[in-house]
Amino acid sequence: MKILKSLVIFVSILIIQSCTTGKNEVIVYSSLDRMYSEPILKDFEKETGIKIKAVYDTELTKTVGLVNRIIAEASKPKCDVFWNNEISRTIVLQNKQLISPYISPNAIDIPIEFKDSIGYWTGFAARGRIIIYNKNKLINDSLPSSIFDLIDPKWKGKAALAYPLFGTTSTHFAALFAELGTEKALSFFKKIKENDIAILDGNATVRDQVVAGEFWWGLTDTDDANGAIEDGKNVGIIYPDQGPDGLGTLIIPNTIAIIKNGPNFENAQQLVDYILRPETENILANARSAQIPLRKIDIPKKVMDLKKFKPMEVDFIRASSEIEKTSKYLQNIFVK
Repeated sequence: MKILKSLVIFVSILIIQSCTTGKNEVIVYSSLDRMYSEPILKDFEKETGIKIKAVYDTELTKTVGLVNRIIAEASKPKCDVFWNNEISRTIVLQNKQLISPYISPNAIDIPIEFKDSIGYWTGFAARGRIIIYNKNKLINDSLPSSIFDLIDPKWKGKAALAYPLFGTTSTHFAALFAELGTEKALSFFKKIKENDIAILDGNATVRDQVVAGEFWWGLTDTDDANGAIEDGKNVGIIYPDQGPDGLGTLIIPNTIAIIKNGPNFENAQQLVDYILRPETENILANARSAQIPLRKIDIPKKVMDLKKFKPMEVDFIRASSEIEKTSKYLQNIFVK
């Protein structure tokens, strides 16, 4: 009888455990570099007691790998929160009806141009698309000043950019499609190819090869360039297209979104609230990443000040709606 009673208690415990499994966790897919996102996620875990289960993307397939995974899991989502290091493919998920609206109280002071009005996604902690150049190769009177310098014959074989099907380079090129129109954009990209501009595996690789002098300059992000500067490398940063007729420098925020029908919706809301605190932007601004706060908060000198530069005006909704089509064009042009 005692054995039977013990067995009943044991089975009851198993049933209770099975029913509560997952209720004290939140599953995050993050394309922001792990060295920056993981400490913030761990702090959330410590403060709330909610277990974080995180999946991180690779440098080569930034964002795209996790987005494809979310799409593949659509019939039975495994992810609760998508922390994207850019914006375009978050909107792709919105267009595919794979994320749920949630307006965080901590998003109230984020500018309207960096968040969805219904709450499908919210932007924060941005990066700029900039030119990094090797100071041993270039002096001030011969510096590039525009992304369109990529097609200038004087830079033939001397500049580099990341493969434009992934990460922020993908977003940048999609924005150019939206701004220039298909015909002009395709002409520009074909000329990049004809000018023997190197297509590398990622923005960090562009930085590293410019640092090494393999290329004189390249397009990358502010966080990658700042890392080189903090390491004492002899490189400089140029904010492109700042003239009166220039397009402006593209600013790309991180975005946070809750996956539709994810297993832990309430915990997902708590995590989104936590990440959207001003403290997160402050942490990322002061870190090696030097990410750009979208709020009006004090920023370190090393961080790009949006008030002092001309930003590129972008319709991210339009750019994202055509990103799959533009990706096919780009794959044909820049096929490896």
